[in-house]
Amino acid sequence: MATARHLEPAEVHGASPAPEGKAQPVVRDPSQRAIDRQAIDHRFEALLKHVHANRPSDDISLVRKAWEFCVRHHEGQMRASGEPYIIHPLEVAEVLAEMKMDSTSIAAGLLHDSVEDTPATNEEIEAGFGEQVAHIVEGVTNIDKIEFANREDRQAENVRKMLLAMVSDVRVVLIKLADRLHNMRTLEHLKPERRESIARETLDIYAPLAHRLGMGKVRGELEDLAFRYTDPVSYEQVAAAVEVRRTEGEQFLRSVEDTLIEQLRENNIPARVEWRIKRIYSIFQKQQRSKVSFDQVYDLLAIRVITQDVAACYAVFGLIHTLWKPVPGRIKDFIAMPRANRYQSLHTTVMSPSGHQFEVQIRTEEMHRIAEEGIAAHWKYKAGSGVVTARDEERLNWIRQLVEWQKEMTDPNEFLSSLKMDLY
Repeated sequence: MATARHLEPAEVHGASPAPEGKAQPVVRDPSQRAIDRQAIDHRFEALLKHVHANRPSDDISLVRKAWEFCVRHHEGQMRASGEPYIIHPLEVAEVLAEMKMDSTSIAAGLLHDSVEDTPATNEEIEAGFGEQVAHIVEGVTNIDKIEFANREDRQAENVRKMLLAMVSDVRVVLIKLADRLHNMRTLEHLKPERRESIARETLDIYAPLAHRLGMGKVRGELEDLAFRYTDPVSYEQVAAAVEVRRTEGEQFLRSVEDTLIEQLRENNIPARVEWRIKRIYSIFQKQQRSKVSFDQVYDLLAIRVITQDVAACYAVFGLIHTLWKPVPGRIKDFIAMPRANRYQSLHTTVMSPSGHQFEVQIRTEEMHRIAEEGIAAHWKYKAGSGVVTARDEERLNWIRQLVEWQKEMTDPNEFLSSLKMDLY
């Protein structure tokens, strides 16, 4: 959600390099390479500032050392787009910085392809960056070897390996999700059949995994990007319907925002307000699940109010229902009864005098970060040693249970079916 213009996937990803497969050297104009490096170095320095701002006590020299190693080992390698390969690990590190991950995670994110795509070894990574970084890089490398679109028994075994890697250190999967997100943003550079295969894998495994870990922001973008390639006709139909209503919808949401901000001020409730138009894949899912037309998707427009504490959430909830008429059956209290992935928020759908229905979500700042970033919001590391909260442990219990449970299963189809049900 943002009060700024809603970005479609095409606008989000820009002209970044393509994913997947081994990088291939490409001969280019040396002057162009110099320009590229200058721009890339500038982006890296911005990344360092971002990491330091998020975690002032972290040792960012580890990140700089990882970057220098990355640049040296990926020198001359290019992506399918024709851009330098090192842009990919840099993008992955930037996604991790957005998650406010620690410097160990950022360094591992920069190095995540080194063992697979360069002559570098696990031993070399451990000698240069320590056991934690090496362990995470090795975990990501093992996941990268997984081919999900394979025979059922092999797919089941590979998914088990990924779950075990998550239990060992969830940062492995956070880096893999960041890696997949950048790959999806640059999928247009691959051949059509490869694009569809990767997109289907994303919808089947990675987006549900992000959802199960509570990472709403990553899940949403993965779903929209994958939907474009798995069902382009439906994607275009929904996107076109959204565009037809976008201008009117944005004008309406801005008017609601103005009204709400004024009322919050008059009632002395400190809060900030955001708004959004529902995501394309989410609209399609609701149409399929509820068998409704586009015009019957009543939470197409949504307002989010982010407050200081739980008491303020309920105060805003009451205020909303004095300003607009609530729609029966559309009130949900996920603060009192959190979802399985620890999501908390108050939801209500209301009707304006003009006949517009819109959803309102009310939550605290902490709830908001958990909803957007999930387990990444709680995964704290200090002085190089893991500090895991009780809530973090709760988030990982389902993975441990799955790992234990699957040991008793002999039918790969049953295991995969059960896993997908649990993820969804």
